[in-house]
Amino acid sequence: MDEVEVVVAHSERATLRVGEVFLKVDADQARIDAEVEAMSLAPVPTPEILWRRPPVLALAALPGRTLGRLGGPSTGSRAAWAAAGAAIRTLHDAPLPPRPGRAGRSVVALAAELDAECESLVTNGVLPADLVTRNRRVAEAALRPWTPAFTHGDLQIAHVFVEGEEVTGIIDWSEAGRGDALYDLATFTLGHEEHLDDVLAGYGTDVNREVIHAWWSLRSLLVVRWLIEHGFDPFAPGCEVDVLRSRM
Repeated sequence: MDEVEVVVAHSERATLRVGEVFLKVDADQARIDAEVEAMSLAPVPTPEILWRRPPVLALAALPGRTLGRLGGPSTGSRAAWAAAGAAIRTLHDAPLPPRPGRAGRSVVALAAELDAECESLVTNGVLPADLVTRNRRVAEAALRPWTPAFTHGDLQIAHVFVEGEEVTGIIDWSEAGRGDALYDLATFTLGHEEHLDDVLAGYGTDVNREVIHAWWSLRSLLVVRWLIEHGFDPFAPGCEVDVLRSRM
């Protein structure tokens, strides 16, 4: 009998692997609905849906392996990173999905969330005030008008599978929808700044690197407290706090 591997688990959702099947358990039916809808619309490889019995979604495993993880070394070649950039561009150029995604929050709402989170991080002694203040200033560049694109919304490198120089699939679409394309590019290269040039070479169009840098700061500031509260360590080498320190 295959062993059950806990891929990720916290109070909101869990993902288990049993052999070649991934079981996603999510109490929020809307997130599962959004994921299934996004996978049906995305013009890039996605996992095969084997069955769905709320609150569980069963997905087939993808061939290949991920490009790495936040806080760890990259396992992919420069060509593989470029191939991922090309796949991201294909997604961003696709017809817009019907609903906004995680990357589609309004500038006003995002600024209010960022201000509240920065105040909490300093008031509760989670991060030094100078680190928060500096990154809040860097993050300001992300708070600008943007043209909606089909975005993944949680495009961590651990969610993109490659085999050689080919992208074999992208997983975890629950945050997908209309949003800021540079949010995806920033999320994908977070903690792996050395591969930004490779990704953009595959993406194939000029982008504002200052905005990508801003999203690195903004995204990291917003998730530090959540990660701590859900049993993750943003202070681990190469993770979110190190990303913030790199902007100093």
